[in-house]
Amino acid sequence: MKPLEGRIALVAGATRGAGRGIAAMLGEAGATVYCTGRSVRGQPASGPKRPETIEETAELVDARGGRGIAVRVDHSVEEEVIALCERIRREHGRLDVLVNDIWGGEQLVEFGPPFWKQSPAKGQLMFERAVFTHLLTSRYAVPLMVEQDRGLIVEVTDGNSFSYRGSLWYDLVKMSVIRLAFGMSRDLRRTKVTALALTPGFLRSEEMLETFGVTEANWRDGAKVEPDFICSESPFFVGRAVAALAADPRVRSKAGRVFASWDLAREYGFTDVDGTQPHWAEHFERTYRTPYKIADEAAYASWLDGSIETVRPNWPVY
Repeated sequence: MKPLEGRIALVAGATRGAGRGIAAMLGEAGATVYCTGRSVRGQPASGPKRPETIEETAELVDARGGRGIAVRVDHSVEEEVIALCERIRREHGRLDVLVNDIWGGEQLVEFGPPFWKQSPAKGQLMFERAVFTHLLTSRYAVPLMVEQDRGLIVEVTDGNSFSYRGSLWYDLVKMSVIRLAFGMSRDLRRTKVTALALTPGFLRSEEMLETFGVTEANWRDGAKVEPDFICSESPFFVGRAVAALAADPRVRSKAGRVFASWDLAREYGFTDVDGTQPHWAEHFERTYRTPYKIADEAAYASWLDGSIETVRPNWPVY
């Protein structure tokens, strides 16, 4: 029997990237996975004209041994989120895993200019798409967990450090998602529903593969363009992290904290689909000779006065 056989999961933002990988690996573990997003066959979402659709993601779930259910949902529209959660209740009566990976900020992030030269309109829209949607989805999905007094909520973010992510609005969004997991865990502390945050490393998403002119089959060639790409991970790696968390009977001990795919791989013993076990933090510290994670006041003070310089390579946003 697969570890998540019989479990019901919702991956909000499953069209591509980490969301697609997470949905597929929950399927690999035996789960039924609702795959939501705005891009469906014949009707791509506004914004970047990418070919991926939620139907393709659901098919990947099926191919991996689970059951994929594609549902078009704009998670910024309350009525659509309510309808989704009512459908899950009607069809299954419960929800075991909620993954909030809604993003939609590809064309909104401004790296380089200081915040006083950035577009407030873009920043506000990014916050609405990548934070408010998470909270709205949780508002209506989490009651399905509370009613059974069991469940896991995973907030997908970028980075598990206190260091600056290169753009004020982007940094605010990704730190807010971590705080959202912490805040939900406080409200859920008298239940057996666990909320936590999770980050992938250098994600080998569809967009990244195209950016570096490679495919998943020859992805290592991308390091000729960007040396850090040699420590990249496929979206399935963070997907296996979510599946491992969902299958862990002691996951409650992780409530309210932020975790990284590379650390969980060593804890739970899983690998990426190519058999590797990339560790982004070790690669970063070895390459840039600087701490990856700034987690205490003394280190933060050193970073502020310039004695620790954090580095964010100039990658496209995944």
